[in-house]
Amino acid sequence: MKTQIISEGNISINVPLSDDTSNFLPSSAAVFYNPQTELNRDITTAVVSAFISYKELDPCSLLYADIMSATGIRGIRIATEVGLKCHMNDWSLAAYQLMQDNLRVNNLQAQCSVSHQNANTLMHQESFDIVDLDPFGSPAPYLDSSARCVRKLLCITATDTAPLCGAHLASGIRKYSAYPLNTEYHKEMGARILLGAAVRALALHDKGVKVLLTHATRHYVRSYLEIIQGASVADKTIEKMGYISHCFNCGFRQWHFGLVPGLEQECPNCHGPLNFAGPLWLGSIQDPGFCQVVLDQLDDRRPGKWKQAVKIVAFCQEEIDIPTYYDQHWLCKKQKISPGPIDELVSVLKKEGFASSRTHFSGTGFKTDASIVEIKKVLHRFL
Repeated sequence: MKTQIISEGNISINVPLSDDTSNFLPSSAAVFYNPQTELNRDITTAVVSAFISYKELDPCSLLYADIMSATGIRGIRIATEVGLKCHMNDWSLAAYQLMQDNLRVNNLQAQCSVSHQNANTLMHQESFDIVDLDPFGSPAPYLDSSARCVRKLLCITATDTAPLCGAHLASGIRKYSAYPLNTEYHKEMGARILLGAAVRALALHDKGVKVLLTHATRHYVRSYLEIIQGASVADKTIEKMGYISHCFNCGFRQWHFGLVPGLEQECPNCHGPLNFAGPLWLGSIQDPGFCQVVLDQLDDRRPGKWKQAVKIVAFCQEEIDIPTYYDQHWLCKKQKISPGPIDELVSVLKKEGFASSRTHFSGTGFKTDASIVEIKKVLHRFL
């Protein structure tokens, strides 16, 4: 296997080279490595460090597990930059051998351990304080085992955004036991479908959650869930599950808490048919206080992608707690008017007395507690 040493964060690491250097794809190398996810790793390092500070934990007592490590780059960064004991695992023998080499490169043999196991087998055999589940594709096959083994913080990545967002409907239903709708706020739909599946998996093991940070960036959704032990907490967490009803004709949407809610069939705005998505997570997907600690960590660390990371986390921090967002361009197209600056629209909605914010999910998206009728009135006056 051809490798080269690169630097990322505070580490140096061997990464594989593709045999076809003219058309490099991360999945074509002997061991998966994607330089485009450096941003993901920068945020992860800041989040894990922020979590330790936020919860006043002793880092020496915590065990972090990167379940599908490939080169080991994420776990090695956590060990070096945060100071945690780390366990790294991969089913690939080539990855297992490369991880061992990279531990030697960074002198981490005493602090880190590696294994060559099926991910589910490992998580059913062991328990870890922090579990990082970042598969190539859907995390769905690993949600139950990760829910069983995690004690304090669960980090999840999903790259199968088409099933999550409703673009591949049958696949989304099959994998997540939920019905996603391919709406104009499909990115948030996908994030909430993922969180709903994770919450239900954790509840089976008498664990509740507090969602600390969730972002949809490029081709993936990433979420960080604080684990809270106890059946009563799990019950309260499940109460934040529910459904979204959506009218594709006029854009009306409503959310309903409960796994068996009574749902109206007709849009109260335009009397068109309502479509339903769920069950999904309707609770908060950002903790503003925690986001500030992450921003502080990013500012102190200044990793390679810190400017992009700060922009994402700052947007997440400022989002109001509403389960969907509106797309200004979609609304203006329906109203046959030209869209104006999104910041000005948010400002006008605030002046009208509505809670409103931009959203990290979309450059043309905004969140507000104004109804669809009120939004359209503001759009016509504003534009």
